[in-house]
Amino acid sequence: MANIAFVGLGVMGAPMAGHLARAGHRVRGWARRPGVADAWAAAVQGGSATAAAGGSATAAATLEGALDGAEALVTCVGADADLRALLLGDGEGAPLVGGALDALPPGALVIDHTTASPGVARDLAAACAGRGLHWLDAPVSGGQAGAEAGRLSVMAGGTPEAFEAAGPFLAAYAARSVRIGPAGHGQLAKLVNQIAIAGLVEALAEALAFGRAAGLDMDAVLAAVGAGAAQSWQMDNRAASMLEGRFDFGFAVEWMRKDLGLALAEARALGASLPVAALVDQFYAEVEAMGGGRWDTSSLIARLPRGRGCDR
Repeated sequence: MANIAFVGLGVMGAPMAGHLARAGHRVRGWARRPGVADAWAAAVQGGSATAAAGGSATAAATLEGALDGAEALVTCVGADADLRALLLGDGEGAPLVGGALDALPPGALVIDHTTASPGVARDLAAACAGRGLHWLDAPVSGGQAGAEAGRLSVMAGGTPEAFEAAGPFLAAYAARSVRIGPAGHGQLAKLVNQIAIAGLVEALAEALAFGRAAGLDMDAVLAAVGAGAAQSWQMDNRAASMLEGRFDFGFAVEWMRKDLGLALAEARALGASLPVAALVDQFYAEVEAMGGGRWDTSSLIARLPRGRGCDR
């Protein structure tokens, strides 16, 4: 079992770090916000499975404390700037002068679950290589529910050796882990995922709004179409709440807009065309203007006529 530093104990990171402790690893968690790591550690320590497996969950008062003796660093933070500040010490307010990479021993593994740009992943992989560290960009899909259930899907970029070394850790919270290619390819795969989801959710929102406008029994409609070619995870898990106007869970609109911004920037650099993704990003901007920045991404239906809070 390994000594792991885990940075980023939000709605995704906290359950992932907990699964690592319950799998028998010694996990030290750190977060910028006061009290977050303490609350996480208390919640995990309250479960008998952690002690039974020989693992532990400890709150670190400082980033240095979390990194002390760590064989692996797992991160799940906000965006490129957060990663650069954390790992390289870049920018004002960086939590550690020189960055976390300088505090790790040669041979340590860095697994990053942030959805970030492919470019920053490649830069950080090079920085790790220069320090004798192993890097894996490993964004996830499955949302908060998948993180809590330990059923995430991981798309990874890095060397085969780094992916193999990360395997026992990823197994603690992922139902599937796939190495896509070298550094940055995990992030590119995550952008593929987000592009596909954006178009799908908008199509589902329009379909549901249309059916309701037509006066259809939407429970019956979903029972019918949900068994055919239109079936999707979004339909199975979000159609009912979309019709009810419930958006207080899941992946937030502002996070999706960040991801779509990354996808659109990468598409421009590649000469690729993303007309639907660009349009859906504009629709999400409308949802944000409605005060829905923290609503679930299924809230696209709220901007349509009779979209939010109407009877089914």
